[in-house]
Amino acid sequence: MSRQVKSIASRLSLRPPQQHSLELLDEVMAHAKPHRGAAPADVLAAIRALDGVPDTFEDFERDFPSLCFALATGVGKTRLMGAFIAYLHAEHGVRNFFVLAPNLTIYNKLITDFTPNTPKYVFQGIADFAVRSPALITGDNFEDRPQAMELFQRDDVVVNVFNVSKIAMGARGGRETKVLGRVRRMSEYLGQSYFDYLAEQKDLVVLMDEAHRYRADASMEAIEQLRPMLGLELTATPQTESGKTSVRFRNVVYDYNLAAAMRDGFVKEPAVATRKDFTGNGLTSAQLERLKLEDGIRLHEETKVALKVYATNAGVKVVKPFVLVVARDTTHADELVQVLQDQQFFEGRYKDKVIQVHSGQSGSEKDDVVEQLLTVERPDNPVEIVVHVNMLKEGWDVTNLYTIVPLRAADSRTLVEQSIGRGLRLPYGKRVGVHAVDRLTIVAHDNFQAIVDEARRGGYSFSEIRLEKDGTTKPQQAVVVQPTLDHLIGAVEPQPEAPEGAAPAPAPSTPTAPKPRPQFTTPGQQAAAKATIDAIQKRAPGILRDLGKPQTPASLRDPEVQAKITEVVRDEVEGKQVSLPGYEIPDQLPDVVAEATELYLQHSIPIPRVVVLPVGKHHVGFRRFDLDMGGIRLNPVAHEILVQHLNSEHRETIGALTGGHEEERLEDYVVRGLLDFDDVSYDDQADVLYDLAAQVVKHLRGYLSSDDDVRNVLIFHQRRLTELVHAQMREHAFEEAADFEVQVSHGFEDLKPQAFHAPAGELPRDFRTPVTDKLNIRNMLFGGFEHCLYPVAKFDSDSERRFACVLEADPTVQKWTKPGKNAFRIRYTQDDNYEPDFVVETETEKLLCEPKRSDQMQDKAVLAKAKAAAIWCARASEFEVEHGGKPWRYLLIPHDAITESMSVAGLAKAYTFKVE
Repeated sequence: MSRQVKSIASRLSLRPPQQHSLELLDEVMAHAKPHRGAAPADVLAAIRALDGVPDTFEDFERDFPSLCFALATGVGKTRLMGAFIAYLHAEHGVRNFFVLAPNLTIYNKLITDFTPNTPKYVFQGIADFAVRSPALITGDNFEDRPQAMELFQRDDVVVNVFNVSKIAMGARGGRETKVLGRVRRMSEYLGQSYFDYLAEQKDLVVLMDEAHRYRADASMEAIEQLRPMLGLELTATPQTESGKTSVRFRNVVYDYNLAAAMRDGFVKEPAVATRKDFTGNGLTSAQLERLKLEDGIRLHEETKVALKVYATNAGVKVVKPFVLVVARDTTHADELVQVLQDQQFFEGRYKDKVIQVHSGQSGSEKDDVVEQLLTVERPDNPVEIVVHVNMLKEGWDVTNLYTIVPLRAADSRTLVEQSIGRGLRLPYGKRVGVHAVDRLTIVAHDNFQAIVDEARRGGYSFSEIRLEKDGTTKPQQAVVVQPTLDHLIGAVEPQPEAPEGAAPAPAPSTPTAPKPRPQFTTPGQQAAAKATIDAIQKRAPGILRDLGKPQTPASLRDPEVQAKITEVVRDEVEGKQVSLPGYEIPDQLPDVVAEATELYLQHSIPIPRVVVLPVGKHHVGFRRFDLDMGGIRLNPVAHEILVQHLNSEHRETIGALTGGHEEERLEDYVVRGLLDFDDVSYDDQADVLYDLAAQVVKHLRGYLSSDDDVRNVLIFHQRRLTELVHAQMREHAFEEAADFEVQVSHGFEDLKPQAFHAPAGELPRDFRTPVTDKLNIRNMLFGGFEHCLYPVAKFDSDSERRFACVLEADPTVQKWTKPGKNAFRIRYTQDDNYEPDFVVETETEKLLCEPKRSDQMQDKAVLAKAKAAAIWCARASEFEVEHGGKPWRYLLIPHDAITESMSVAGLAKAYTFKVE
């Protein structure tokens, strides 16, 4: 790999498929040396001889060397084009590039992506282009004479972006037609057409986005008339189709398909939604379609809730999802729109949220639809349902398509992959670990299911969602809970409503305590109080440092600090208040600031900004577990090899697939096979490996008649057995750090709103009331707290609810909370952050508490989290005690030790976790 490849891959943060593509291009340039005048046959032979080039790479299919890189939708073909250009210029001095777009949508997108200072600029981070970016010539500005003359007189890299239809005009049949594209007309300042000028550039490289669109006669001929030194084709579907016949490209040099992208997590995970025991017998086609539409909308509404909850907890933008409905034809599309906009369809609430797209639209109607499509990701765009007829193939790169309802026969593999591909892009650039956020749901029907089955045979991974028999799912709502502090200062945002039309859940049997009432009565006081809390959370560390005060919450009461905070608050609210009654800055602003400060100290647990990071050698391995060998009954194989030694009469019979010498112990066959996996280490995991191998041997002995038969099965079926064992081992893998690095910074973490899933209409119930349906406790909301920092909470188990009872009853507990996402920065592995279940402040100390099932107390992952959290507490204690605060400690509490007769001090004495 050349130095340039490494540098570009690093600067552009290329994903592995992108980097491998760039490495292949580097190999081609180094060994095949394509250039103007080189014999294509010689270049082809040199490329086919390279390691890693597939046997299916047979021909360029053009009159010049042209390589197709087939990358799945969502992996990043445009960024790869930028990497190709940066590499060819830096390593081989290429200056002239011609980027082809198949349609206007992609043409405009490419122009944006090749324009500096845009969000997806393809050369961001490339040092060679930081001072002088490549010149961008397009089908709109190539006739700009002053710009063109300047470009042709210097050594800039020139990137031309054109729509293929513009250069194809005049190319048909090798003869000029009566209508020539402007790019082929004579240019006065060049003395020739711009097309001919490009064709004269000996280092011209053509990059073809959506390469399957350039196989028509006119497009092929136009590209060949440019006589490029090299063609680089990019597509997610490397095949041409005519009717039901599909012909794969013969110049695919690298293939990273949709199945691989799904496996590696670069795109959403597709799921098929169907109904339990659903047959559809007796339903008309119209009734069946309506059921599918209703199912799709129910799933859509659940997705909206999940996205809202995730965004609130993660502190990221809220994604507005939409549904794609695939119609048979324009008449069918019109009928579907009428159904979706009907008052009887979900009470008519989607009437103004539907658009349809088809080739029959024109003029202002088409312009309006295109504008809505291009902005469908924006929250202010009302569209939630798009009905289309085989039009949305390429160039419509959205990340918020979450539900597809296909109501036409999907008889084209390309159409299927591209329709699915529209919804596979991830809104946050990566999977986030929340199924509903990482999933694309396809509402299945008969024709489409056949395609899904075929996709699975091809290696695609589809999960299933089964709705209830009547098509219903339990409606969900996103419950956003503001801290009690926000209620007290009057800064509570409106509570999201449950989905319209959802049946309310039964009211809890015990009423909950009322929400805290604001302590400030006028809008001006509330604005000043909110500005005070903002100043404490964002500006207090700097204020305390400048005044030489300790970095503790108690320092906020200092008169000098209060005066400075008052000054900050006055500056903040003066620019925002309007001259309306009640909005004036309070006359007694210092009193408002002081009262708001006291509320902050009483209703928050300031958490120091302590960051724990794993360092040093990581211990990676597997926990002991019981194998599931159910249904495994492999039988001996009769095929044997007779070996006759020529220099003696000795004969021996061996299994044809032993692959080595005979093992002394039967377990050794299993262990030997497991060692072939990269993540298995004999030195570190020998005990676990032999324990698993013994389980395999025991299982085989349970139904085979002799150890010879067991040995035969272990030899001939070794790979299958070890793959089965290894797949289960991965579910019991662990990673722990040898040591941790701790960073302590001034300041405290903010109290943020928390969001939960809950059944629509679910109301908070009193936390003291015992729960009979313990398995369903995660769907319940609880309230009635006096010391919790939030008026509403959710619990993952009944032991957590009982622990809350202990906290509320203990007179030494001043306040507690279940922290939200990212409240702590405790990394117990390189990739995993630990969030403790409870934070508690008593009269004398602060506690991180983790109720855990008794049988999990020695789990390696649990212990790794506990070690990291205990180190966090030790460093936080040093920081707080030094500045007059309270010490911290970590409690790991078995669930069966939590009873309402226990005190927090008693639990702390028995279950404080100490790092040995």
